[in-house]
Amino acid sequence: MIRTRELRKVYPAPRPRRRSRAASATPGAEADAPPPMSASGVVALDGLDLEVEDGEFFGLLGPNGAGKTTTIGILTTRVRPTSGRAEVGGADVAGDPVGVRRRIGVVPQRPNPDRSLTVRENLVFHAAYFGIGSGAAAKAADRLLEELDLASRADARVDRLSGGQQQRLMIGRALIHEPEVLFLDEPTAGLDPQARLDLWGILGRLHAQGRTIVMTTHYMEEADRLCERVAIVDHGKLLALDTPAGLRQRAPGGTLLELTLDGEAATLAEAARGLPGVQGVDAEGGRLRLYAERPAECLSSLLRVAETSGSAVQNIHLAPPSLETLFVSLTGRKLE
Repeated sequence: MIRTRELRKVYPAPRPRRRSRAASATPGAEADAPPPMSASGVVALDGLDLEVEDGEFFGLLGPNGAGKTTTIGILTTRVRPTSGRAEVGGADVAGDPVGVRRRIGVVPQRPNPDRSLTVRENLVFHAAYFGIGSGAAAKAADRLLEELDLASRADARVDRLSGGQQQRLMIGRALIHEPEVLFLDEPTAGLDPQARLDLWGILGRLHAQGRTIVMTTHYMEEADRLCERVAIVDHGKLLALDTPAGLRQRAPGGTLLELTLDGEAATLAEAARGLPGVQGVDAEGGRLRLYAERPAECLSSLLRVAETSGSAVQNIHLAPPSLETLFVSLTGRKLE
């Protein structure tokens, strides 16, 4: 259904910006690592190979800047690849973009309905782009609004909808022409917990109808609960690809233990390497990460060492073997 081969995208290098004198680094603070640079610019995708089967719910999991949105952009013909090949439903995204667009529906990260139209009119108007007559479009719109629990809002202006309702409208718009593949770019970003759960239910029902769904996300639980297979990507590269259960089995043994200090973590890292049942010790600035078979005992020992060395522990994070701990072991950083 979907296939990419050696997919690469390089954006022009941004102009350097002056750094404010007031800007300073906080020990232990962690930001998303910048994307890699090449002589020609910013590398967003670096030889990405993917295959998505017909009827599969497929997830792209990674932090901001991982290349997820660029991948979706290429597969939906909005971004031209620098090199490589991508196909959707047998149509080449570069050679036959019109054919690809007829096969797909796209749900953007931020809802972008026509705010001058009502909810129903948004769907009917969008259907016209695909040559669907007004009568057939109206019937399809009413059916979708019923399925998406928006029937009572059919004649409302979109500005009267909540964030979750607007995102459901975007799903309806993407489905109005009965596409083969539904693409969603971080569809639950910014939604409250209840709206997110409601959207998960809708996506689950759509998948149960046999639809192929490709979704980007940086929420571990979302990928775990919805997707049949998950690709973990970072800096434009594929790091791992498997079912959620298969990925969890690949997570390092032991509990991930992360401490943030008010100073350098090197001394604490040396102490951690001498503790039994500890592996994967990594110190960067004021942050220490390790995997421990007995996290409680390990934490107690580390707190004593920190106190002796005059360091204050500002934050403690523990996580059992999971998609999160696998991601950290692959990339050296957290998703959030």
